[in-house]
Amino acid sequence: MAITTETVTEALRPVEDPELHRSIVDLGMLRNVEIGSDGRVGVLIALTVAGCPLRAEIQNRVVSALEPLPEVAGVDLEFTVMTDEDRAELRRRLHGDPAATAGSTAAHGHSEGRAIPFSDAGSRTRPLLIASGKGGVGKSSVTTNLAVALAAQGYSVGVVDADIYGYSIPRMLGTDRDPVVIDQMLLPPEQWGVRCISIGYFVPANEAVIWRGPMLHKALEQFLTDVFWDEPDFLLVDMPPGTGDIALSLSQYLPRGEVYVVTTPQPAAQKVARLSAAMAAKVNLPVRGIIENMSWFTGDDAKRYELFGSGGGASLADELDVPLLGQLPLVPALREGGDEGRPITAVDPDSEAAQVFHRIAGRIAVELKPTKVFSPQLKII
Repeated sequence: MAITTETVTEALRPVEDPELHRSIVDLGMLRNVEIGSDGRVGVLIALTVAGCPLRAEIQNRVVSALEPLPEVAGVDLEFTVMTDEDRAELRRRLHGDPAATAGSTAAHGHSEGRAIPFSDAGSRTRPLLIASGKGGVGKSSVTTNLAVALAAQGYSVGVVDADIYGYSIPRMLGTDRDPVVIDQMLLPPEQWGVRCISIGYFVPANEAVIWRGPMLHKALEQFLTDVFWDEPDFLLVDMPPGTGDIALSLSQYLPRGEVYVVTTPQPAAQKVARLSAAMAAKVNLPVRGIIENMSWFTGDDAKRYELFGSGGGASLADELDVPLLGQLPLVPALREGGDEGRPITAVDPDSEAAQVFHRIAGRIAVELKPTKVFSPQLKII
């Protein structure tokens, strides 16, 4: 059967843009198809932005979809770039029209009055706020590896690095590119199946962020409203340590947020971690579980050494009447993975620490799944 324009178009329909996760045909990126008499197929694809960082990946996907077709002798692929008008229309299709939500009662973001999507009762996304009372307990490492574990279990996952002053998630995930901007809509970089946004993408290297509360407030709004998250199953938020401005802002932006407190075994850390739980109670956010980090170190003699004491996580969980979701060992590979952008859960999934993260992820996804069903179709008249 002779190859036709329709055949080529249908063959390309399953091909997704690697950033938008939508069909290149449905997105209007397929601009032209030409069938040569010699069986070669010419295809013109419109990239969303000039210098698209994933151009090579798009090329591989297009060629791989067409070369196996009968009667196709070869593929000649060319690229063009969307116009400003094209990008504006694409943003409206994917991200909605801010003007249409101007009368909404939901919390609104800084950008053009767009509503924060995760505050809506109809949203399927579960915001997981990973908190700690103090720094140095491995909260960001837990956030990173928990996100990777959830993604590995088949869930769509995003991470907001809300630790503005001490941002570290981009380095820990190993993201190698900046967000792409399409008509003021940000496409977050993705690595290990996890999308991420952080102030680290927008400040020069080694420059300190010295902001007062209102600037922090605006940055968080834009992370939630201007980024195209595409309604993931889970949105993890790496909270800053303590109970300051960011914690208050997030309680307003994410009223359906679930708080998970990271602590270490020693009583001093447990007492400070209790403050995060007290903050959550004051702003009506439920604490759903405790994660204990640095629980023990296994020596060359195969003996466990509890370098930071024991019992802190279990004691805090009992006090708050929530489950202790897991105890993580103190292993150099966990720290090294964060420094190198190679999370242990991704690169060594069979390791002891990675298995604990997978169990924690499974418990959060299944055992702690909210029983209340949110549906935009259900209304009280």
